[in-house]
Amino acid sequence: MAERQLLVVEDDEAFARALCRSFARRGYEVLHAADIEQMLALLKSHHPTHAVVDLKLSGKESGLACVTALHAFDPAMLIVVLTGFASINTAVEAIKLGACQYLSKPSNTDDIEAAFGHVAGTQEVEITNRATSIKNLEWERIHETLVETDFNISETARRLGMHRRTLARKLEKQRIK
Repeated sequence: MAERQLLVVEDDEAFARALCRSFARRGYEVLHAADIEQMLALLKSHHPTHAVVDLKLSGKESGLACVTALHAFDPAMLIVVLTGFASINTAVEAIKLGACQYLSKPSNTDDIEAAFGHVAGTQEVEITNRATSIKNLEWERIHETLVETDFNISETARRLGMHRRTLARKLEKQRIK
């Protein structure tokens, strides 16, 4: 068994390839799975010590299901969840299910490796006196509703009580990957 074996669960092939190459250069033995089925198949023959899991995998799959399976496989595994769809709810759930850290994209190899090393909580985290801006709250709500409606813009606009074109303009300003 490798000293540092990393499993990357990511459906974006280009991002996964870059992440795998970067971690391989840092001395990790790297495995890649595009979905939960591939991940489970790899776990039959490998025992990773670290994992990077994308929160939103292709189709209806959630990276949270991967976190649950990985934590059940090895509770000592260091799991970092990466997402372009960050929200407080998914961050809390990821940690409850066994992830050691939750990072929003774009995150690079340095950020992820630092997250692996920063498993224990610390009281030294800076607490700001600045409240979350209305703009950020609005964007989080729009994003949550988009996810709930499987990215149906018309249904999202209806649920948010705004005109579809208004929502489309807001989305153009905040490109979603």
